[in-house]
Amino acid sequence: MTTLTKNLLALLLVLLTSVAALALADNPDAVLGVWKNGEGTGMVQIYKSGDKYFGRIVWLKVPNNPDGTPRTDANNPTESLRSKPIRGLVNMRNFTYAGNNKWEGGQIYDPKNGSDYSCEMTLTDANTLEVRGFIGVSLFGRTDVWKRQVKK
Repeated sequence: MTTLTKNLLALLLVLLTSVAALALADNPDAVLGVWKNGEGTGMVQIYKSGDKYFGRIVWLKVPNNPDGTPRTDANNPTESLRSKPIRGLVNMRNFTYAGNNKWEGGQIYDPKNGSDYSCEMTLTDANTLEVRGFIGVSLFGRTDVWKRQVKK
């Protein structure tokens, strides 16, 4: 490979990196779309209502119980909600855009255990979202890495 070819490839790489960075540059709606969780067991559609961001479960790897009925929110602490299907459940609520590809002040509900957690999301690249659920302060929590499936 000639020096000119190497230089052109390096320049092309710099240009592509710059374009990717500009695509993420301070876009509050960059999080909109469908995301698969880190375990690959579910997908959440993140949408906007007013100036807040929400998420709804739109796909489950195992959508039905062994008897063929839809899986329900059986672990919900509110007994009257335990018969609601998990698919379609709004499990992320009230996020606001904080700048620098970060959404804060939200809540995430885990239907596996029926618990609600404080949550923040950080877009690390156009197709990777770090979702951090925590109790109290962010230091005490867990981060799951989600991959984009469908853009808004």
